[in-house]
Amino acid sequence: MYGLNRVLRAVGLNKRTWYYAQQRQPYAEKYGYLRRPLFAIARAHPEYGIHRTTAELRDHGIHINHKVIEKLHQDWNLSVLRRIRKPKPSPVRSILNEAGSHINLVISLDTIDDFDVLYTDFTELVFQRGKAKAQLMLILDHQSKLAAGHALGERADTELALKAWRKAAATLRRYGRKLKDIIIHHDQDSVYTGHHWLYEIVIQGKARVSYSENGAKGNVHMESFNGRFKSENRLLFWEHEDFAALEKVVNDRIRYYNQIRRHSARGNKSPVQYLKTKGQISR
Repeated sequence: MYGLNRVLRAVGLNKRTWYYAQQRQPYAEKYGYLRRPLFAIARAHPEYGIHRTTAELRDHGIHINHKVIEKLHQDWNLSVLRRIRKPKPSPVRSILNEAGSHINLVISLDTIDDFDVLYTDFTELVFQRGKAKAQLMLILDHQSKLAAGHALGERADTELALKAWRKAAATLRRYGRKLKDIIIHHDQDSVYTGHHWLYEIVIQGKARVSYSENGAKGNVHMESFNGRFKSENRLLFWEHEDFAALEKVVNDRIRYYNQIRRHSARGNKSPVQYLKTKGQISR
């Protein structure tokens, strides 16, 4: 072990300077009590510079030199925070915020018949023994529980959503149901508040969109389907090694769900059998 004097001589440092440095409190630590008010001012008034920030502190009883404020802004990167602007809500988002509970069109319905209300959401499927993930979007009929359309992809995006919707729309037309005034209910994901989704659903399809106020909690029928579908088929999905194989087994399981799997709530009939007994479809 070398003594302090030998070490200081080796590095060319004066002993008095070394002791002073030991006693000196780090700048940010010394003014740590200013961290919270400075961050609050930067968030509330992102346009404020050093002098306005100093004046704002003074109005709250904190008198500090503006040079200290400038140094703390540099140390804590407050200039970056001040440049960040909270994005303005889109026109659709603004309308949803103003509409409040009225965005949920389903909750006010007294009766719901076949193909009056459809539910949808994205859900994640795991395959390749946990090494890969895919996104499934399925569109489910409220009354018959028919999976009217679905699409599988790598990302939960607008392209995947529209692919599922177009399949569902083709199914409804095949069963003689017009798209006009059908309600499709989902959460407020950016895909479902986006221009492309709304244009194809509302403008082209003449259908109506309904939004959950509480995310998945406000879309219980879809959450129930997704949870049951994944739990019943998890091992099948888990073992498939590539996306094409996963897509094939998903298609097979949805076909089984629609045509064969019995539903106790529908008289132990599959969705297709249920619709046939009601005369909704003839094949």
